[in-house]
Amino acid sequence: MSKSEVVALPVLQDGDVVPCCPPITAGELSTADAQKMAAMFKALSDPVRLRLFSKVASHPGGEACVCDIADVGVSQPTVSHHLKKLREAGLLTSERRGTWVYYQVAPSVVAAMSAMLDLRS
Repeated sequence: MSKSEVVALPVLQDGDVVPCCPPITAGELSTADAQKMAAMFKALSDPVRLRLFSKVASHPGGEACVCDIADVGVSQPTVSHHLKKLREAGLLTSERRGTWVYYQVAPSVVAAMSAMLDLRS
C-alpha cells in the first residue's frame, strides 16, 4: 500500500459498543472490572501518553502514522514505549504498512470508558 492511498476505517454504530464495565452509578465495580478500567486510566495518566493519544484521536482520517505524532518532546524510543503501553491497555490499535506503523483509537474501548463514567446512567 502506498503512503498516498486512502484507507476507509469502519464506523461503529451504537450497537457495536460493548461496555467493559457497568456505569459507575450502577453499583460497586467488581475486582476484575476495576483492574481492567484502572489499567486504561493508568495508561492515560502519563502526560506524554495522553498527548500521543490526543494526537492520534484528532488526526485527520482517524489514524496517524508514528512519523506524524512523534514530536512530543521525548526521544523516538520513548515514543514507541508509550505507544506500546497505550496498545497494551487496549486504547490504540496499530497496523504496520511497510516501514511505518499507523495507529487508530479503539473506539469501542473509549466509548466503554465514557459510558462507565456517565453519571446520568
